Parts: sequence; C-alpha cells; structure tokens
Amino acid sequence: MSFKLVRQAFNGNRPLPRMWQPRELKASYDVVIIGGGAHGLAIAYYLASKHGIIDVGVFERSYIGAGGSGRNTTVLRANYKMPESVEFFRESFNLYKNLSYELDYNLLRSTRGLFWLAHTESSLQAQRERAMLNQALGVDTVFVTPEEIEELCPPIDLSCGGKGRPILGGSYHPPGSVIRHDAVVWAYAAAAQRLGVDVHQNVEVTGITRQSGRCVGIETPAGKVAAGTVICAGGGWVSSVARLAGVRLPITTHPLQAFVTEAYKPALHRIVASADMLVYVSQTSRGEFLAGAEIERYPTYSTRSTASFLAECASRAIDLLPFMAKLRILRQWTGLCDMTPDYSPIMGLTEADNFIVNAGWGTWGFKAVPIAGVMIAELVATGRVPELIEPFRLDRFKDDRAVPDRSSAGTH
Repeated sequence: MSFKLVRQAFNGNRPLPRMWQPRELKASYDVVIIGGGAHGLAIAYYLASKHGIIDVGVFERSYIGAGGSGRNTTVLRANYKMPESVEFFRESFNLYKNLSYELDYNLLRSTRGLFWLAHTESSLQAQRERAMLNQALGVDTVFVTPEEIEELCPPIDLSCGGKGRPILGGSYHPPGSVIRHDAVVWAYAAAAQRLGVDVHQNVEVTGITRQSGRCVGIETPAGKVAAGTVICAGGGWVSSVARLAGVRLPITTHPLQAFVTEAYKPALHRIVASADMLVYVSQTSRGEFLAGAEIERYPTYSTRSTASFLAECASRAIDLLPFMAKLRILRQWTGLCDMTPDYSPIMGLTEADNFIVNAGWGTWGFKAVPIAGVMIAELVATGRVPELIEPFRLDRFKDDRAVPDRSSAGTH
C-alpha cells in the first residue's frame, strides 16, 4: 500500500497536493533530457536518486506521457530470445516488481502469466528454444502443450476458428504482468520533481546547439538553454531530434495500433499472444479487452487509426477467443515505434560529444523503462558505458555486432 494513501486517510476531505508543479525555465542545466515520457523521466529520477545529479531539465513538447508511454498496451515480460536481451529485460522486470514502493505510488501491477502461441512447426521449435534459453538465464519460461494451454486458459480456441492454423503448443511465461502505464509516467515525474528535477511540459526542443562537434545546449521557443549533457529519449521522433545534433540513426518510425472493447466480466486471466496470427489480447482491471497487432509496414509519423487494422485485428482476436465476437469496441488508437534493423535498442554515446541516445525501442520500450533509466543515468554520472548496455551501442552495426531479436518482437 502506498504511504501517500495512508497519510491521506488522516487528512479528512482536503485534496491531495498537486503531484508536480510548473518550474521556471533555467538558462542552463547540467543535464537536459529531450522527451517527457517514461524513459526520459526515469533517467531524470535515477540521476537524482542514485547519483545526486539534480540540476536536470526534462523537456516535453506536449504533456508528459503523450507519446508511446501513454499509448502502449502495458505488458511487462522478460521472455526474450537473445542472451543480451534476456539479461537486460530480466533486470528491468525485477526493478518493476518493487517500483510502487520505491516511487511511493500505486502502479496497479498485476501478474497474469503470458502465453506465446505457436501454429507452425518452426514456431514451435522457436518456443522450445525460447523456454530453454530463458531458463538458463534465470527467467521463468516453460514450454507448454495444447492440453496444458487449454488447462491454464480455457477460453482459448485451440483450433483458432478452424481456419487451418491450430495451436500446436507454445511457451508460457508465468511472471508476465500488466501495469498502469500512465501511473508509471506520473510516479517518475513526481518522484523526480521531489528530488529537485525540473519537468517542463509544452516546451518543444527546436534545435541543438553545437560547438566544435560538441552539444552544448538546446533551443526552445522560450530561448536557448545551455547543457553539460544532452540526452535524447524522444521515442518515435528520436531520428528527427538526433538530426538536430548531426547524428544519423538507423531507425525508421512505424505506427502500431490497438483497441479496447467494452467492459466484460472477468474471463481472461492470462495474456495471450500469437506471433503467427499477429495478435495479442489481455483483459484490463476494468474488464475491457485490449487487443493489438503488428506494426504497420509503412513508415510514418501519423497517429491516425485505420479501419483495416480494426477489422483484421478483431477477426484474429475472435479466432483465438470466440466469445469476444459479442463485445462492442470502445475505441482504438495509434502509437509510434522507432524500429532498428535488428529490433534491438540503441543506447549510449554517439559521434557527437555530450549527446547520448536512448532509442530504438520498437514495440517493447515500456518494458525497459526502469533498467534503461538506471543504465543511462550511470553512463552520465560515470562517463563509462555499463556492461549491460554495451551490446546495444550505436556503432554495433558498423562493427557487424547486431543483436537480432526479431523473434521476440511478436506483436507487442
């Protein structure tokens, strides 16, 4: 239970104080973070809490969490397919477990268990390999048969609508969870401000000031701001921001869509995903069914939703869970995914001195928020690249050291 909730119980009907207050824009900061989503706010929080660096300004052109942090589908997992990714996301998942207590905010985390279904022999083999690798690296994932899937999740139709793609088996990740994404953003913002960090909403970064190849500040409509270090955590817009610093990133931006239905009685207690059918479904704490699919194949910065996605994704969801056919759809939305060639993130230093990137998170950036914040904060404070993120450096593509994890992307 949040200590804040206990304190409020003794405050009568007096309202809670505002979680964060607008701050006056300073002329300079030791660290400037571009992007007020969960990643940017986590970096700011860990700079202050772990390293005592509080002269930090976070700049968000809209409201905090307006981008991918507020548009993702809230799944937490660590069942990845490359050793580097498994170790990284395992640490992030462990940090999420106690994050409510650390930030003194109820993040509404709920353990569900996650199925990754296979409909072909090649996919079945991939899920066996995933389970074995995860177990070897300390992540709880097991291979399951169709009979075990039916026992653990009775609503699933093993024949998938009788369309020639029955479920042959899959992997099951018992710790797989969901969490309230907005709460994560708000909690990091409030905790960072309590420690002295400035969070500036509705302040767009329009330029990055450079001198002799070094980034020395940013430009905003309110004027220039000097900075010792500039960190880019701009999500789907990261390529555009990096270009302001003269840095070219191997990233393309693609839309990713999702929808929710009206509320229904508790019926799905697991998270169900199928990379072969390109769909995943979970039920929220409010009873809504949340479904998503793969990224759209065309690059764009548009967040306009499409009818074709809704029709296709709804059809696949009904094939997996036939009872969903009776539910009405409430709304759909679109977020932007910054995709790298190997489907792994880009973290660390760039050719521009004092310019650090935290980017390329594709469809799974929300799962990485705590550990990415810890690692980037450590890099800024010490000047050394932490071992855990060294495989995700920008120059790995030049050195032919890609971390190809496309099979872990699935649909979420």
